[in-house]
Order: sequence, then C-alpha cells, then structure tokens
Amino acid sequence: MRFRHPDGSTVHLAYCTNVHPAETLDGVIAQLTAHCEPVRHRLGTERLGVGLWLARDAVRALSADPGAPGRLRTELDRRGLEVVTLNGFPYRGFGAEQVKYRVYKPDWTDPERLDHTVALAGLLAGLLPPDVTEGTISTLPLAWRTGFDRAAAEAAHTALTELAGRLDDLEETSGRSIRIALEPEPGCAVETTADAIAPLAALPGHRIGLCLDTCHLATSFEDPTAALDGLARAGITVPKVQLSAALHAETPRDPAVRAALAAFDEPRFLHQTRARLDGVLHGTDDLGPALAGGALPDTVPWRAHFHVPLHAPPAPPLTSTLDVLRETLAVLVGGPVARSRHFEVETYTWQALPAEARPASDAQLADGIAAELGLARDLLTDLGLKEQQ
Repeated sequence: MRFRHPDGSTVHLAYCTNVHPAETLDGVIAQLTAHCEPVRHRLGTERLGVGLWLARDAVRALSADPGAPGRLRTELDRRGLEVVTLNGFPYRGFGAEQVKYRVYKPDWTDPERLDHTVALAGLLAGLLPPDVTEGTISTLPLAWRTGFDRAAAEAAHTALTELAGRLDDLEETSGRSIRIALEPEPGCAVETTADAIAPLAALPGHRIGLCLDTCHLATSFEDPTAALDGLARAGITVPKVQLSAALHAETPRDPAVRAALAAFDEPRFLHQTRARLDGVLHGTDDLGPALAGGALPDTVPWRAHFHVPLHAPPAPPLTSTLDVLRETLAVLVGGPVARSRHFEVETYTWQALPAEARPASDAQLADGIAAELGLARDLLTDLGLKEQQ
C-alpha cells in the first residue's frame, strides 16, 4: 500500500513474506496466490506491498535464468502486488522446525553473505515498480555476538565497504538506488541503535543505514524518541522500518505471569528476553533460561523477542509493546518530513504462537495478516498520511 505524506513523499507499507516457508522460486510464486493475493482482497486495496523474503535457493534460481526475474515480476503484477523492499536477513531454513542461532549464518564475516546480498540488490532493482527508483534490503546486524572480535569486525567492515561500492555500480547501470539496512537485534554484535552508530558511521557514502525493528527496539527497552534522535545526530539514516511488537510481562515474579510466558517458550526461534533494572540491561538468549530462574531480575518488567500479532495482543496477564510501535511511527512520519519511507509488518511467528492463538488454515492466516496491515494503515492515516490507490 502507498500513502502520501504531508511533505509530498510516498510512504510504502508492506508485509514480510518470511511468515511463509517457501524457499524455492516456484514456492515463492505459489505463495503469491495462496497468501499474498488473498490478503490484498481482504484489505480491499488495488495494490499491496510485499516485502519478499528470497532464500538462497530462490535467489540462485532467479540469478541463473535470465528470464526468471521477469517471470516473477509478471506474477507479482498479475496479482496487484508490488515490491520495494526485501528481507535479506534469513539466508535459508527459516521455516525449519528449529531455527534458533542458525538464522545468523552466514554473517558479514562470510563472503557468502556479501554475494547473497549483492544478488538480492540486483534482483530488487529489476522488481521495483516503474515509478519507484529506490529499494531497500534489511540484513542481519553484522553477526551474533559470540566470537565477534576485532578481526571479525574488520572483516565485516571490509565486506560492507565492498557492498557499498557494488551498489554504486548497480545504480549507474540500472538507474535504481538500492540501500541496505542493518537490523539491530538483541544478542547480536549490534544489539541496539546506539551499537549501530560506530560501525555505520565508519562506512563510506550513504548506501548503508539502519533497519529499525520495533519489537527489537522494545525488547532492549530503548526509548523510540531518544533512539531516533541519537541516530539523527550521528547522521545515520533509517531506510526501512519493521513494524512489530514484543511480548511484555509487567510482573514476572507472579506465578500466573510465568505460566503465561511459558506458553511462548517454543523450539523454533530464539526469544531473547530482557529486563532493565537501575539503568542496566540484563538478558538471556532465550525465554526458557529466563523462566528457569535467577538469570533476570524479577522485580521489573520483562520483554521477550517474540513478534506477537499487532492487532491481537496476548491475553492477560501479558501484553504487547504496541505503544512503542506507535511512538516510533509518530517520530518517523508524524512530523513535517518523513524520516523513513519503507515500512514492513513483520510477524513471522504466527505458527509459533500458543496453540489456541495459531491460525488453523491459510484463510485464518490471511485474516490475521490483513488485520495487522489494517491496523498499520489506520496508524499512518491517523498521523495525517493519505492512502493512495
């Protein structure tokens, strides 16, 4: 969906297809019919943005066959779908029964990450609508923190510097500007917006900025206004924003709260959990270790990296961090100038929800995704943006 900001710029809203498990080109095309088009119909819009997740095998198929990108573009157009952003964070296996730490491989010390991202950029340049000249790709925040030493940081810097040059070359040949956005995430080498400033400021040019995921922002107990002001002062741009909400437990000492949290402790994804006490952030790599006791202070609220549906917060005694998302949007697009123009709803955890909250069919999943996008649309229009058809 597209919106006109009061400053005259176009703001794009999409949903991320990493919620769907397809990893081959045929699978990606099939999901356009099975999932994306039904979401568009439920929203009653002529044009729906999709933030495509293209896994390794799909990227290789698209790169090997000169006619394949055109085929994908045709299939998107036929269904009233458009792409201005890609999710380049997961590489493969995101629909596996257990993902956990594997999602961070290959990282930015591995040449395969550079090659994959360059390929994504070339594909995105060809998928952009005719009237759109800028695309964005979100990527992992350098690496998982374990073992990320000075040599690793230097290797990542070298790879990203090479990437910036490749993107310059791509714009010269295609006329399309592709920007990469590092996505801070709890537990990674770049966990917070403050962590991102030094590595991003050291890169040449303007090609690489920050992807702000509002679940990650909230999980680390960052204040949206302060975080965005800090980035602005450092000259760090936010080319892409992922609209998501974290799991919030106000009173984790309460046994009923612990029991409710335990229903979200599942085997597929990491759910990094954080507590902030006296200005110090305490954390575990997953929800299970937090619930085991002793790892986190339990006299202050906990937040877990679990993308809960925007429109359907968990049942009491738990809540979500939707208010953090609201404040972030107000700062980014509620003023006289849009500070970011690519927004993507990214709730990939529908099938990891407690059993009673999971969609039981493709139709129910489409209902849920459409409801999330409807809420995001309302938030944008409440801030003065006008939806375009």
